Amino acid sequence: MMQMIVGNWKMNGLGAASRDLVTEVAQGLAAMPSPPQIVICPPFTLLAQLAPMLKGTGILLGAQDCHQSVSGAHTGDISAAMLADVGVEYVILGHSERRRDHGELDETVREKATAAAAAGLTPIVCVGESEDQRASGECQDAIGWQIKGSLPDGFSGIVAYEPIWAIGSGVPASSQDIADMMAFIRAELVRQFGATGKTIRILYGGSVNARDAATILPIAEVGGALVGSASLRADTFLPIVRAAVDL
Repeated sequence: MMQMIVGNWKMNGLGAASRDLVTEVAQGLAAMPSPPQIVICPPFTLLAQLAPMLKGTGILLGAQDCHQSVSGAHTGDISAAMLADVGVEYVILGHSERRRDHGELDETVREKATAAAAAGLTPIVCVGESEDQRASGECQDAIGWQIKGSLPDGFSGIVAYEPIWAIGSGVPASSQDIADMMAFIRAELVRQFGATGKTIRILYGGSVNARDAATILPIAEVGGALVGSASLRADTFLPIVRAAVDL
């Protein structure tokens, strides 16, 4: 399976600088032989601006969230149909920051994933364990319940694993940590979804940078990376893409 590199811009980016970033990334990709699948997920305000620029570049457009309803009295929210309407193809759901800052529950994430699929989007559903869960030996239980609660029946999207305990802690997840959790997630997907679980892509999303990408991407069951801050500059994002090319 071809690797996928997803850039999550989070709450960063204004018009002119973001257009320049897309141009630089597109130029870098054009110089690479057989680049991996690339998805960028800018803030809502930039989606309509960037969609026309991405045509023909090989870069696909994603969003960072969607509401579970098609429309209605939900001030400040964006539906999956609205995202599809401006050219979005992927949407990140259940990111640890959404779960933390907005109190999103597994049930909410599952409803959003269902809505995204119904609108023709591919959901990228995030799961991950906290430092307390890891320290108490409950990390696999936590991830297993998140998969069961966050992924709807018939799920055929993407799962992204975030080791929340390692992000920004200065104690990165080791290759063995990643390999063990990836193997568990794969087994859990197969247990819950049968044969389909064998083909669901799993991304790694733990503060991926150019230095670590070459070590992380070859690990068994890692189908790509969900990249945060390193996706905000071409000179830090493109080396991660190159690491996928070099596999």
